[in-house]
Amino acid sequence: MCMGVPIAPPTVWRKSSYSLLNGECVEVRFIGRGHVCIRDSKVPAGPFLMCASGDWTALVRAVQDGVWQ
Repeated sequence: MCMGVPIAPPTVWRKSSYSLLNGECVEVRFIGRGHVCIRDSKVPAGPFLMCASGDWTALVRAVQDGVWQ
């Protein structure tokens, strides 16, 4: 569970298909109530960030557009 928000079953941590094989990547988990959890794939039991799914979409678009790197 992410910060008390119920996870819509079944959900899994997903890694980008663009991730390098060196393990330097993040993973995302789409959970219920319009939220996304984000973690460092090298530390799966470590902390994670949670944001609204709209904010995640905006971040992905900014990266794709070259606005944020």
